[in-house]
Amino acid sequence: MKDLKITTIQTNIIWENSKDNIKKYEAEYLSKLRIGETDLILFPELFTTGFTMNTKVYSEKMDGTTIKWMQHWAKKLNTQIGGSVIIEENSTYYNRFVIVSKNGIESFYDKNHLFRMGDENNHFTKGETRVIHKLKGWKLLLQVCYDLRFPVFSRNQTINAEKEYDALLYIANWPEVRSEIWSTLLKARAIENQTYCVGVNRIGKDIHSMSHSGDSVSITPWGKETQLQPNQEQMFTFILEKSILKDIIQKFPAFLDANTFNLTDK
Repeated sequence: MKDLKITTIQTNIIWENSKDNIKKYEAEYLSKLRIGETDLILFPELFTTGFTMNTKVYSEKMDGTTIKWMQHWAKKLNTQIGGSVIIEENSTYYNRFVIVSKNGIESFYDKNHLFRMGDENNHFTKGETRVIHKLKGWKLLLQVCYDLRFPVFSRNQTINAEKEYDALLYIANWPEVRSEIWSTLLKARAIENQTYCVGVNRIGKDIHSMSHSGDSVSITPWGKETQLQPNQEQMFTFILEKSILKDIIQKFPAFLDANTFNLTDK
């Protein structure tokens, strides 16, 4: 395992306009990266459409335009790219966090906790399983937005005296009015699970005039934060250091005293 470079893209999302969003991401972000500069590029939740409930119109297949575009740039930059897309399978719609490489789809996770206050639960189908993505020796738990409020679902289990995963990745459309909750819970998830926690959020107003301030951040297992400037479009590469994971395991292995449990839906 080496240090891991994760490039976050904190951006405004053009509402229900995949074509213009993709053009923007190419011109303002991806074209400015060098080949092999980063290990993983992360976009916010529903980064090509915004948090729309118009699933029938804006859904895609797993071999659709957005996934192919992500794979094209992953190959071009020799990296992996992740973000969530509205995916349709057998007339069922998922808010799906997909990670691709030049070889194709590497991992995907369907959002488990659907945001009922935004009617998401009436337009999408929840995922049932947690997904840990493996990248260069790192184990990364994939999570989407509202999942952040449910600590049991993200709890790092101890398996054979080792932590189940090394970092949490949250991609989101989290509104500014609850930005303090976003920041507080991300820090709590890092500390309680003794892992890195990376949160990638959008900025700007959506079609409902809901403001988003971004507040994208990387937090170490000790709770030290590196946060992007709020309300600014920004691409920034966080470095997750292997030595910090090793340090907390050696000095404060609280995870060895954690309770065992089984996840159930009810």
